[in-house]
Amino acid sequence: MGPLTGVKVVEFAGIGPGPFCCMLLADMGADVLRIDRAANVDNDPYEPRFNTLLRGRKNVAIDLKSANGAKTALKLCDRADILIEGFRPGVMERLGLWPDVVFARNKKIVYGRMTGWGQDGPIAHTPGHDINYIALTGALYAIGTEANGPVPPLNLIGDFGGGALYMAMGRWPPISRRKEPVQDRSSIPRWWRAQPR
Repeated sequence: MGPLTGVKVVEFAGIGPGPFCCMLLADMGADVLRIDRAANVDNDPYEPRFNTLLRGRKNVAIDLKSANGAKTALKLCDRADILIEGFRPGVMERLGLWPDVVFARNKKIVYGRMTGWGQDGPIAHTPGHDINYIALTGALYAIGTEANGPVPPLNLIGDFGGGALYMAMGRWPPISRRKEPVQDRSSIPRWWRAQPR
């Protein structure tokens, strides 16, 4: 049980910040279904049961490049509250799963897109990596010593701290606004309840 209990999330398998974001949502109680690429199921170099980023959720393998696979993914999105994808710009569009199509079927879904440099702009199609983000923003300069220079901090600052954490927390307000507001009356003092308005 957690604050996101009852919230259904469809995660399109990716790397780094996407899985970390969905792990956080699952940790908070969301029911997360990960859609893995059918071609990658037996080719994962890591033993899935030891990959902590995949904890707390179910998964299904779907060939998204087939017409039937895309239809299946859309049906899963019909019942979801949140969709998370981390593909490069244009991939969801090529698969027939871009926001307009999903919104036409499920007007309440919160569609989360995580890309390195956004969906459009001068460097949108440039591959994005944690080290690039923190170098361009100046965060890398603050790590290390003057004598030895910066020390790359794995992918904890840009991908996880800057990408996944903000993606996870950014899904919460739209979901909470969709539900009926609930007030725990038992915690309001008696004198406050009795006051005239």
